[in-house]
Amino acid sequence: RSKVPFVHFFDGFRTSHEIQKVDVLDYDDMAKLAPWEEIEAFRKRAMNPEHPHLRGTAQNPDIYFQGREAANKYYLATPGIVAEMMKQVSELTGRSYHLFDYVGAPDAERVIILMGSSCDVAEETVNYLTSQGEKVGVLKVRLYRPWSAEHFLEALPKSVQRICVLDRTKESGSDGEPLYKDVSTTLKERGDDRLVVGGRYGLGSKDFTPAMVKSVFDNLKGESPKNHFTVGIIDDVTGTSLPMEKEIDVAPKGTIQCKFWGLGADGTVGANKNAIKIVGDHTDLYAQGYFAYDAKKSGGITMSHLRFGRSPIQSPYLVKSADYIACHNPAFVHKYDLLAGIKENGTFVLNCPWTGDVLEKNLPASLKRTIAEKHLKFYTIDAVKLAGEVGLGGRINMIMQTVFFKLAGVLPVDEAIARLKEAIVKAYGKKGEKVVQMNNAGVDGALDKLVKVEVPTSWATASGSSETTEQEVPEWVIKVMRPMELQEGDDLPVSAFAAELDGKYEWTGPDGTFPTATSQYEKRGVAISVPEWNPDNCIQCNFCSFVCPHAAIRPVLATEDELADAAKGFVTVPARGKGMEGLRFRIQVSALDCTGCGSCVSVCPGMKGEKALTMKPLASQLDPQVDNWKFFKKLPGHPEKVNVNTVTGSQFLQPLFEFSGACPGCGETPYVKLATQLFGDRMLIANATGCSSIYGGSAPAVPYTVNKDGHGPAWGNSLFEDNAEYGFGMNLAMQARRDHLTRLASDAIASDVSAEIKAALSDWLASKDNAEGSRAAGARLISLLEKGTGNSDLLKQILSMKDLLTKKSIWIFGGDGWAYDIGYGGLDHVMAMNKDVNVLVMDTEVYSHTGGQSSKATPTGSVAKFAASGKKTKKKDLGRMFMSYGYVYVASVAMGANMNQCLKAFQEAEAYPG
Repeated sequence: RSKVPFVHFFDGFRTSHEIQKVDVLDYDDMAKLAPWEEIEAFRKRAMNPEHPHLRGTAQNPDIYFQGREAANKYYLATPGIVAEMMKQVSELTGRSYHLFDYVGAPDAERVIILMGSSCDVAEETVNYLTSQGEKVGVLKVRLYRPWSAEHFLEALPKSVQRICVLDRTKESGSDGEPLYKDVSTTLKERGDDRLVVGGRYGLGSKDFTPAMVKSVFDNLKGESPKNHFTVGIIDDVTGTSLPMEKEIDVAPKGTIQCKFWGLGADGTVGANKNAIKIVGDHTDLYAQGYFAYDAKKSGGITMSHLRFGRSPIQSPYLVKSADYIACHNPAFVHKYDLLAGIKENGTFVLNCPWTGDVLEKNLPASLKRTIAEKHLKFYTIDAVKLAGEVGLGGRINMIMQTVFFKLAGVLPVDEAIARLKEAIVKAYGKKGEKVVQMNNAGVDGALDKLVKVEVPTSWATASGSSETTEQEVPEWVIKVMRPMELQEGDDLPVSAFAAELDGKYEWTGPDGTFPTATSQYEKRGVAISVPEWNPDNCIQCNFCSFVCPHAAIRPVLATEDELADAAKGFVTVPARGKGMEGLRFRIQVSALDCTGCGSCVSVCPGMKGEKALTMKPLASQLDPQVDNWKFFKKLPGHPEKVNVNTVTGSQFLQPLFEFSGACPGCGETPYVKLATQLFGDRMLIANATGCSSIYGGSAPAVPYTVNKDGHGPAWGNSLFEDNAEYGFGMNLAMQARRDHLTRLASDAIASDVSAEIKAALSDWLASKDNAEGSRAAGARLISLLEKGTGNSDLLKQILSMKDLLTKKSIWIFGGDGWAYDIGYGGLDHVMAMNKDVNVLVMDTEVYSHTGGQSSKATPTGSVAKFAASGKKTKKKDLGRMFMSYGYVYVASVAMGANMNQCLKAFQEAEAYPG
């Protein structure tokens, strides 16, 4: 009816990933709301050669302005039309909506104005505060554009004296955010001088809680309320933040709130989604589920937040006050504050193999105290053991879900188990009857394995600290990275991200920079089993290292003298091959960084049918291998003793990409790792958004690392569709700077400098476009210039640009979703320019990062999301398309097919000047 296009927007992750019980209009009711005459008129205005017209003309300045203003009447009419449609929806459903909806005290003196999911948080908090006698309210914005001043003023209570407008956006450099300015302008234009302040909240999906709402109301109560403030953070740099309030529980009485700590890929999230649907579909309870993750592709932490109640749930924020908490991984008891916010007499369930004295020994003192002081009902279950017995491996989700239904009381347990088994058939039926039966067996056995722990009174006074002192760890890791790992990143102040922009990059900066080489400090220990090396069966091929996705298994060469301080368990054998005399060889595993994928074992050829690597339980490997890894890291490795242009020899080079958050067995990361082994100390990487940007560049743990000289890949991520152009820009910028350096060198040679420096400059000019040649010539030149530049300004400038002397290797990384589809136009343009850039396309033949949807790289007949019956079109031949230019080097590689060809292709591609 309005003839104006609409954009429906919502709060990204919070709204899109929340599961709620909703009432849905059926199509017959929807049809009553549809303006069929206007729809028909709209269709008649569509482009059609039987009644042609033209759109999108190129207009000159003489008429463009008038044409824009001609549309005014349609925008002016839109608020009234929307209000009328909302009235019709209300009559049909009984749910009342207006352009602006007010909730709160009828005589409110303080009001918050905002929009989006945070309106529910504000309403829930307002209901709580008004029950305490506070004169407060919230005004929800339903229609933001076109802005209707008339409807806004009609909805705002006349009693209101002070107004706070909250925006979930930051307009850098402005004197206020959009909604704040709309409200301020509306009031000022009408001579209304009521106090209006504005604030920002919730950027990047940061949780917005009732405590923050209360803090905003408290600010309005002050003698001089702060304007242009932030809430939910600690701004100790520019002082914008409001004081942080203690969390308050404002949920309706009887709401059951639950929190589940899980490990990525253990099935916890999926099982909790089933639980929400079971309760929502088969009871009259309202249900809500929300799931928070870290950025690990697999093996990271997951937190499921579930709520059930007889009243509608208006709590779009994480559970802060829990009746039930379950921890599905025993390692978490030493890492996180699992029981933060648990209610008195709540329930705590821990999946662990411990009982009796062993349980007592393994629980931290702080956890014991909370259990005792809050009189918690404490249960344990060895779900991993049960899952193994029934054939489920590490998938404990259905076992733990059975325990939840038993203890949470949201559904009779017999009915819950029956519904759970129905969900198993739905979820796993396509995997076969055997998988269904294994999950059913896990459900049936769960309650027998559940153990109620009698809490000793001594736990109330348990003493001891879980804090440890870390040696040789950067300050940034301790002060920024560790809190983020402990799920305490919300408590970090702004100053933690406000390092001076001085080019040192040892701290997080306001320009988005993060230090590299930090994943080495995680030591997650997420593997169930890790490889153990048997030197008697090893042929020293290094295939295990070549294919390892996480650089967690590596070879090393060492002399007898270097091994003098080695522990007894640091077993070595004589190195094989010509020129290896006097060297010892070892394969070393970093047990705490391994993800247990088994790729190394699969590829190991072994000897006489016996492999040199065997998967062993993680616990059995920690004692010797953790210290062995530390010793291994101190060894020089001697890559100069081998031919690094071979598969075997290349693995003695240090990988400058290690311990990423990629899935166990990832097929992409071995190629990234190999590139950094070959060229990493001089690489600039433009990385397209996708799996490779998430495992490669997620705060805080960065897998790109540095060598002993502090050199390593410089990495950046720009807009998804612009990645090729981003990398091309790196090339142009680097070329321009090196061209300037070249001119300086030429001018210096023609000036009055020593013959020795002239010779060094000439050598560099002759080899500046050769990787190793420019490195060697540059090192000689730097050595001379650092001894003194005399009075030569030219030499001083050259020395200041010494980090450009070695030829840089520009790489553009991305997946098939970027290269074949979204970024193809830019990629084609860059390839056509014939500049010296290298492109690595990690072709998984689906959109991996977003869940396995079909892409143009998906082959004919392949089953993927959006191609359930098999893709009907053929795979795009990207390589052949670029070969048609005639000057682009193209290679297709697969480690599993031919490691040597893969290695050679990388080297040839990087060496090719185009």
